[in-house]
Amino acid sequence: MKEIYELTALEVRNKILNKELSAYDVTKAVFERIEKTDELIGSFVSLRKEKALEEAKIIDEKIAKGEKVGALAGVPVSIKDNMVSLNDPSASCSKILDGYIGIYDATVVTKLKEADAIIIGKTNMDEFAMGGSTKTSYYKLTKNPWDTSKVPGGSSGGAASSIASQQCFISLGSDTGGSIRQPASFCGVVGLKPTYGRVSRYGLMAFASSLDQIGPLAKNVEDIALAMNVIAGYDDYDGTVKNIPVPDYTEFLGKDIKGVKIGVPKEYFVDGMNENVKAIMMDALEKLKEAGAELVDVSLPHTKYALPTYYILAPAEASSNLARFDGIRYGYRSKNAKDFNDLYVKSRSEGFGSEVKRRIMIGTYVLSAGFYDAYFKKAQKARALIKADFDKAFETVNMIFTPVAPTPAFSLDAVKTPLELYLEDIFTLSANLAGVPGLSIPAGITEGLPVGIQLLGKHFDEGNLIAVGSAFEKIRGEWKLPEGVEK
Repeated sequence: MKEIYELTALEVRNKILNKELSAYDVTKAVFERIEKTDELIGSFVSLRKEKALEEAKIIDEKIAKGEKVGALAGVPVSIKDNMVSLNDPSASCSKILDGYIGIYDATVVTKLKEADAIIIGKTNMDEFAMGGSTKTSYYKLTKNPWDTSKVPGGSSGGAASSIASQQCFISLGSDTGGSIRQPASFCGVVGLKPTYGRVSRYGLMAFASSLDQIGPLAKNVEDIALAMNVIAGYDDYDGTVKNIPVPDYTEFLGKDIKGVKIGVPKEYFVDGMNENVKAIMMDALEKLKEAGAELVDVSLPHTKYALPTYYILAPAEASSNLARFDGIRYGYRSKNAKDFNDLYVKSRSEGFGSEVKRRIMIGTYVLSAGFYDAYFKKAQKARALIKADFDKAFETVNMIFTPVAPTPAFSLDAVKTPLELYLEDIFTLSANLAGVPGLSIPAGITEGLPVGIQLLGKHFDEGNLIAVGSAFEKIRGEWKLPEGVEK
């Protein structure tokens, strides 16, 4: 018989509705699991234990009275520390916001609460979502549950590790250049970056507003569909969310994928990719072919410009978005300032970490009067070409298959230059620049570490990604999460 923490979100929800389990017992079991595992793994930066247990009791009372409950009734969920929630710590894992308590709920948090999910706490992340290892967090290191000498990926490393170490059932992360998909691959879980404009960003602390998107991580594609049913949809508070119908994503599960055309771009199978990762990709393509999918060679010729384009546009937007943290209105304030200007400079210098400062400086530079046309304007043109590549490819295929990352998780103590770290996201950046959805699914293991495949879809076509993803899971067979994560 499975332990409670070994269940999926759907199994937990159904057992609570059928009164085989109580929401209180599930929530209690989750916190017991966290107490046994998180000293080693470090997924969480804050927990809501007392509040969560009280909320679970209320759900049990509603079920006992026969009252209607939400789609995630009693399911413990974690959220990334850059999503504001009322009366909870919300710091984006930065010193400059240390101690800040949310004064409202982000839209996704409101939707989770309306669905009767139990929010158990905030997960660790790279500071302001800038990084691919979760090592830039002000608070702590997060370790990969498969091998605690490895990184969990980033910036949603705590979200991915909370699922991989079975500390919760669904976790919300954010993805600006691969920050859901890369840690999902490194930690052997499923992660979805929805289409830009599918999920409200209201209450998400902005890194790069034209690229950021909130999405779910879970043990399997079925739970991703369940989460998307809750968090997707129009929001008056976010003008970038499209006012279009949200399908029932669970209806795409188990669909026949015979005849689905999957594009395989040559630009994503490059020299320098780990040979074992490449072998896992080839095997996954064969499995999809066995399931009836048709593989089609496609080209995304401007892919080589994605990395420089991203690292001009994202820092430019970050430098603007982070200007609000001035040491005056809220957040960290330097105690060593002599005057107004000194207060502003010292508060930001002391409050931001080195990676955040690096990106602010790059962004300020490319937006400056002498360089705006040479860098920022050109990058916007390159972004349009990258998007056009996807539009053209999708005229002949239903979706695109790529690796998530060129290697499995790297060592926590690896000394990498900023450029080497940026190259980790080389296969995920384009989806954010084009605004298309991307799904990462575990496909195999090399040297004891998981490797994920990436499916990229047309705008607002998350349903078909879920269909193909669930079909792939069926062919791949049972996926076991790592053991030995208890201290």
